[in-house]
Amino acid sequence: MRLIDPIKRALAEEKYETPTPVQAQAVPAALQGEDILAVAQTGTGKTAAFALPILNALGKVNRKARPWRPFALILSPTRELAVQIGESLATYSRHLHLRTALVYGGVSQSKQVRVIKRGVHIIVATPGRLLDLMNQGSIKLDKLEHFVLDEADRMMDMGFLPDIKRVIKTLPAERQSLFFSATMPKSIQGIADSLLQKPEEIRIAPESPSVDAIDQYVVHTNKQRKKSILYSMLKDDAVTQALVFTRTKRMANTLANQLEKQGFSADAIHGNKSQNARQKSLDRFRRGQTKTLVATDVVARGIDLDSISHVFNYDIPDDAESYIHRIGRTGRAGATGTAITFVGNDERGWLRSIERLIKKPIEALEIAGSENADSSNHSQRPRQNNRKKTQRAGRSGRNQKAPEDSRGTTFKNKRRDKTNSTFSDSNKDESQKHKRRKDRDSKQSESKDIRSRKRPEKNRKRSHNAYDADARTAKRYEGAIKRLTRKGFGFIASARGSDTYFNKQSLQGVRFHDLEIGFRVSFSIRKGPKGPCAEGVRLVRR
Repeated sequence: MRLIDPIKRALAEEKYETPTPVQAQAVPAALQGEDILAVAQTGTGKTAAFALPILNALGKVNRKARPWRPFALILSPTRELAVQIGESLATYSRHLHLRTALVYGGVSQSKQVRVIKRGVHIIVATPGRLLDLMNQGSIKLDKLEHFVLDEADRMMDMGFLPDIKRVIKTLPAERQSLFFSATMPKSIQGIADSLLQKPEEIRIAPESPSVDAIDQYVVHTNKQRKKSILYSMLKDDAVTQALVFTRTKRMANTLANQLEKQGFSADAIHGNKSQNARQKSLDRFRRGQTKTLVATDVVARGIDLDSISHVFNYDIPDDAESYIHRIGRTGRAGATGTAITFVGNDERGWLRSIERLIKKPIEALEIAGSENADSSNHSQRPRQNNRKKTQRAGRSGRNQKAPEDSRGTTFKNKRRDKTNSTFSDSNKDESQKHKRRKDRDSKQSESKDIRSRKRPEKNRKRSHNAYDADARTAKRYEGAIKRLTRKGFGFIASARGSDTYFNKQSLQGVRFHDLEIGFRVSFSIRKGPKGPCAEGVRLVRR
């Protein structure tokens, strides 16, 4: 590939011998200075495909780094992926005098600013923190020579399109642009066309996901049985390290705590945790100190964890492509892996869409506690249910005679026999007073209801259902959640141009703590006390 000797030496030390298909096609073209449009599935070596040409170009010239002005910028959708790219750059450039800075949110920016002030050759950044430092004047891109957009489709799903457009406007016209993505939907084709100039197009089987090396199974069960089935599977000696995916951050925390109580070494990772906590969890998992990592889709893409033997979809993803990225965390670097998905009765439609994408049915496992294992007992269930009903009826005493008392009269007969009544006249008077008081209270409450119904509409507080009715008739917009706060409000990035405010009272059909950054929502606009805000916010896609 005509790389310089320091990079060849580093690759030899890492025992890199044969390039992957995307590397074999992208690296030679990028070394010639051409723009690259590469579409390849996760785990195919895309990081080296754009890192090696950039390091080769900068290492040839061997210039001194300038304060505030990097020569190369690599944009990443998540902090974990940015850290991983930084580690790969450090590995490949160990024999070069090049400095790299990581710029991402979730940590203090003071240390990042100090490093950039000293001067760096390459910046690896997430869009949000990059724009913050650019607005503060801490990063200037007028001398940029290489620009990389990694996992572009993931950035679109997370609502970073407006941020990416603002970054592209500041780039110099003379530059090399490298565009890498796992898929190429029509929504991001336009930004690729505006970013690249006569690119070299590389497509590595984008329509057929590379999951053949992974043994895939489904377990048909319900929510109550999921935990017990997961516990029994994790006890298997074949499960050396497991990655368990949940749909929400709250479930990830809950499941990790319950696994700890059951004696498993488990940890949780999701978007609500600080960057330091997330990185510590990943480091413990890589070192083998933690056997089970419970996570949301924040680690479904780009994160390189080679030691995972099993992936469990505790909650089946509602997007078929997310399933591919999830199970792609196992079976990496030529190894085999196992993926097991729990499917409830109301989730079989999602299973069918996944099977259509991978173009084959997924084998069902028969284990204790699953519906497949219980199917042989279906004929016995009605008989057992009838027996239980009879036992309950017997215990309630409906079909039994009450024992006789000392007078030889049953309790039922005593209630009917007025001569055996023990109520005195004073007790009867008290009961009549109580009845009259009860009738008077009911009349008062009825009159209050009548007065409340007659209250004028203009003086009554507007209910949330009224807002819902307006939201159904108003024009609706769509966007991705950009920010969430602990105080119960957030912001939506949409095509309207500016971020739209919303709070937990604006939600429909979803709870605030189940939301995550990047979820797609639809909403209408109403006038709030401090400007426009979202109303009737509904979840479109996770």
